[in-house]
Amino acid sequence: MKQSIKLFLSLIVLSLFVQLSSFAQNYSSVKVDELSDAQILQMIKKAESVGYNDAQLEQMAAAQGMKTDEIQKLRARVAKVRKQGSAVQVEQKPVVTGREMSETTAGGEINNEKKEEDSEIGPKIFGSELFRNGNITFEPNLRMATPKGYVIGPDDKLVIDLTGDNEASYNLEVSPEGIINLQYVGRIAVGGLSIDQATSKIRTAMAKTYPSLRSGRTSLAINLGNIRSIKVIMTGYVTKPGTYTLPSLATVYNALYASGGPAQNGSFRKIQIIRNNKIIATLDIYNFLLKGIQQTNIRLQDQDVINIPVYDDRVEISGEVKRAALYEVVKGETLQNVIDFAGGFTTQAYTAKIKAFQNTDRDRRINDIAAVDFPTYAPKNGDKYVVEAILDRFANRVEILGSVFRPGVYELDKGLTLRGLINKADGLTEDAFLNRGYINRLNPDNTQALISFDVAKIIAGTQTDIALQREDKITISSIFDLRDEYQVSIQGEVRAPGSFQFAEGMTLESVIQLAGGFKEGATPNRIEISRRVRNSEATSATAQTAEVFIVNVNEDLKLEGEPFVIKPFDIVSVRNAEGYAVQKQVKLEGEVVYPGVYTILNKNERISDLVRRAGGLTSSAYADGASLKRPGAEKVNPRDKNAINNKEEEDKKFLGLKRAQEAGSKDTLATEVEQKLIQSDLVGINLVKILKDPLSKFDLIVEDGDIIRVPRTLQTVKVTGEVLNPNSIVYLPGKGLRQYISGAGGFTDKARKGGVYVKYANGSAAGVSKFLFFNNNPVIKPGAEILVPKKADRERLTAQSWIGIGTAVASLGAILVSLLR
Repeated sequence: MKQSIKLFLSLIVLSLFVQLSSFAQNYSSVKVDELSDAQILQMIKKAESVGYNDAQLEQMAAAQGMKTDEIQKLRARVAKVRKQGSAVQVEQKPVVTGREMSETTAGGEINNEKKEEDSEIGPKIFGSELFRNGNITFEPNLRMATPKGYVIGPDDKLVIDLTGDNEASYNLEVSPEGIINLQYVGRIAVGGLSIDQATSKIRTAMAKTYPSLRSGRTSLAINLGNIRSIKVIMTGYVTKPGTYTLPSLATVYNALYASGGPAQNGSFRKIQIIRNNKIIATLDIYNFLLKGIQQTNIRLQDQDVINIPVYDDRVEISGEVKRAALYEVVKGETLQNVIDFAGGFTTQAYTAKIKAFQNTDRDRRINDIAAVDFPTYAPKNGDKYVVEAILDRFANRVEILGSVFRPGVYELDKGLTLRGLINKADGLTEDAFLNRGYINRLNPDNTQALISFDVAKIIAGTQTDIALQREDKITISSIFDLRDEYQVSIQGEVRAPGSFQFAEGMTLESVIQLAGGFKEGATPNRIEISRRVRNSEATSATAQTAEVFIVNVNEDLKLEGEPFVIKPFDIVSVRNAEGYAVQKQVKLEGEVVYPGVYTILNKNERISDLVRRAGGLTSSAYADGASLKRPGAEKVNPRDKNAINNKEEEDKKFLGLKRAQEAGSKDTLATEVEQKLIQSDLVGINLVKILKDPLSKFDLIVEDGDIIRVPRTLQTVKVTGEVLNPNSIVYLPGKGLRQYISGAGGFTDKARKGGVYVKYANGSAAGVSKFLFFNNNPVIKPGAEILVPKKADRERLTAQSWIGIGTAVASLGAILVSLLR
């Protein structure tokens, strides 16, 4: 059985060498555009079979003579073939062609470690990501000149060129026995020799056939014609142990990258390169990770073994270091080396001491390592070092705030006093409050203490200066911080009424000027200034609450006579001139002879006067439907100071309506109608009576912004709300409310019949009323709208409600029985 397995493995190896040999060919004349997708796919598979990725495929093509522009085309074609899915999924790493290691000897344990590494959730092992980073491939340079120390092996091709008196070129393959057969010279053994050694040996052998080689008239050059593959065995605590096929120019880092590097418990500091059963070198990856030096990165040879032993000592460092991780330490290294591995301390690190958590034979212990011991302290396996942050406090800070030119924090010099700190802050500002300042000081137990001082006396030196301590906070207030902001207000007939900042020497004329001067209708006489009373008798019933001054000023604000000086918080009121009035206008719409906007001529002008000025009604006017809309002067002209604001009355109406709704009325249509009546600004007028009897109580005095509208003769009545078919019905004289509702299909089941409204064209409304057992329905006029409201939703009694009612009835019955007895 074992012999059959060995035979099978030998056949696999032999087929790989055949593929490798077939891959090496001359690409100097290849045109990538002339290659089919199948040929590109074949090249990819050949590269995969010898462990090459796409980048190495390009390097191999370049080594075989392919031009640079053709290599770029090859890259694009390979990408295209892969995108189309024509190619198999080729792993972008050298592939393992055979596992000659026993899975039972080392593989089982290492594979378990690999599973542990994949699920690693603890601190990161320094360097573990190096060989798992796809951006770092450590690919060998296949376009370099043949290294002089390159050791020739089977399947290498040697290109031997003679120039000078003798011109010849030979392309010879090294046999498995390490021999080349040179024409006219014979067999020469070159296996195991370096390029330099082989060149010397071949020169000596060819000198017998070509004598000019001795005289130097003929030159000899030997180079590699192709790069063979070698087998390298990865063993020990490696992520993916096994045998790897690599280019013969590959180094130790190429092999580590191919195998995924050290496993969870593998060493990064003592990687062994074994050749012919001897350790020829030991690789320390930290030299590359920390310094970028690839020391001991030797070129591998066929059948080399790379062994990764288990680590000896590993420590962890965390906290305020630049690169917290697990680090492997070797004999002779100290805690300072570990700190250097971690990139040193951060700017916030507490460097005086480091806490070390150690494992003993029985339990754990903690050590405080001082900074002087960092270079001598020897780390132990399992140590965990914690670098803490510095304290968030200042050892020599004082602060000054308030009315100094440079407030802020300052250094607490030796012997620094309060006056010295004020001088450091460039002195006091002009608005500094000199009677009192205070120092906020920390007691030894961190409680607050407040020390007051006289600022003026400290500056003058008449009071003992105060020595400052760490974290003292000095506050010197401004005079403006200790009083209300002084302002002056002006209102009334000025162009920009409002409040202005008080200034010493401010006069009445200057306040009026700040407010933009008088308006056109303002009077400079009887200007009222109200002033706060400071010493009023609080117990007196007739105590004065304000002091009022009446002042006349020049209309052009010229300086005449003694000026009236303003004080803080004065309120200036400028009034309209006597007899000054702004024009007020009313609009007439509809069926009047001359509709339009009319100016009110006098304060007693009425509706009949305006209709008369408009030429009277037209022949098609419907006087019963005339309406008056009164939005109010404050809506038409908000800047009119003489307008009376009716918003309070409107708010009262809404408040009453809301209370009525909360009282139990859930009739939505009725409330909507009431809201429309409140918000419509319509005043119900009777134009027929007004024109028939002018100056009567029906003939209202018009106001600014009124809109009087006289419609055409209306011919329909609108029925809305809870009827089966809401619509407009032709008006017929003598037809009653019920008939119009019947014309709309009658009431619905949810209609509240007793709450029917009628809204007339002039804006007035009337509802159905009752007298004894008789309904008194309102008269229907042309243009009226009949609104049928909805019944309020009734809440059903719950079981708890029925129980309550039953209990109440039972209690009432018991009381009656007791009374009857």
